[in-house]
Amino acid sequence: MYSFDSRVRYSEVGEDKKLTLDGIINYFQDSSTFQSEELGIGVDFLEKLHRVWVLSSWQIVVGRYPALCEEIRISTWPYGFQGFCGSRNFMMTDRDGKLLAWANSLWSFLDTQTGRPARVPDEVVKKYVLEERLEMDYAPRKLPMPKDGKAWEPFAVQKHHLDTNHHVNNGQYIQMAREYVPEDFSIRQMRAEYKKSALLGNMIYPVTALEDGKYTIGLCDEQGKPYAVVELS
Repeated sequence: MYSFDSRVRYSEVGEDKKLTLDGIINYFQDSSTFQSEELGIGVDFLEKLHRVWVLSSWQIVVGRYPALCEEIRISTWPYGFQGFCGSRNFMMTDRDGKLLAWANSLWSFLDTQTGRPARVPDEVVKKYVLEERLEMDYAPRKLPMPKDGKAWEPFAVQKHHLDTNHHVNNGQYIQMAREYVPEDFSIRQMRAEYKKSALLGNMIYPVTALEDGKYTIGLCDEQGKPYAVVELS
């Protein structure tokens, strides 16, 4: 398990002075990056191999959003590799070790020259120590597009949406999806399935639906095929 300590910064809180969902996503994403970098198999190492880890799905559950300046610990660990996929858990705890948020994720290992999945090499797998899978209620990885959804005005991918892989960062899709959920809607679980990468200048066509207290947001191309599907409940 890899862990690092932090405090909730002013730049990470919302109007309620609590860490936002976006902030939790960023902490989780950073923790996996920190671990890979410390093991010597981070961004630069993979770039030389023409490889990259791309997030396929998220499931994040929030028990409590920590407050401004609160001390927190973020932890992550991989629990399985199979073919071109890797599975990883995350958790955020308070100073007393009580769970604040926890997550499951599935990642795909891609060849950046072909854009196709590639088997994870043994030299990468051997660097990680696999841990037991976190005890949580695991939701299905697949997310269907909203049925009879409402279509919204399309918008273009901007530079600030992109990450080091030159496509829209996974957290940015969640921020996009939140624009179509009421401000007073308290998000306790976020699920996302990433279908394909959106690039600078691509148009995104949002489609949303509300069913059984859950908002489902499809972020699609001009043909209606999703880049990502997000569920907020």
